Amino acid sequence: MTEWKLQAEELANCNCNFGCPCQFSVLPTHGNCEAVAVFDIESGHYGDTDLAGVRAAGVYHWPGAIHEGNGQMQLIIDDSATPDQRTAIQAIMMGEDTDELATMWYVFSAMSPTKYETLYVPIEANWNREERTGFAKVSGVFDVKVNPIPHIVSGAPHRASIHLPNGFEYRHAEAASGTAKTTGGEINLTFDATHAHLAHLNISGHGVLGA
Repeated sequence: MTEWKLQAEELANCNCNFGCPCQFSVLPTHGNCEAVAVFDIESGHYGDTDLAGVRAAGVYHWPGAIHEGNGQMQLIIDDSATPDQRTAIQAIMMGEDTDELATMWYVFSAMSPTKYETLYVPIEANWNREERTGFAKVSGVFDVKVNPIPHIVSGAPHRASIHLPNGFEYRHAEAASGTAKTTGGEINLTFDATHAHLAHLNISGHGVLGA
């Protein structure tokens, strides 16, 4: 197994209510799970391959809860990645070189028998985890925007976060309101003011390493 680890910023938007039932080990809000997740890698390696500066994303659909399987997935890797970096990110996000169930990528891949061809195109992204604002987009594939959750009475920014001491994705995430639409690729999704989270990832093929 090739050893790897990375630190990255993550922006994810799914079709469920704020908070995301998956984070609390209960069934999805609407019975199914759909999501767009984007990763901006700050540092890391896969074997001898440096992963710093690579961006990647995944578009996912499951007809029920993730653990029930029968999902579809499509990966997007920024076209600036070198051939070695593309191979590395593809392996990591397909759950290869990873202990069983150790990362979200392992689970997502294992629960998605339908895997569409990976796209190599520019990924634009700019978000602020503390402010819970920003965007990520791939021209002709998806467009995601996040903003703070509005307070139900005043409309002022409402701050909430999720802490998962034993999570397989992150230790801490800021919750936000996300809006997304896929405009190409193989999986059609539309979200309007649904759960989003922004998190710092510190993860390896053996699981989450810390905050």
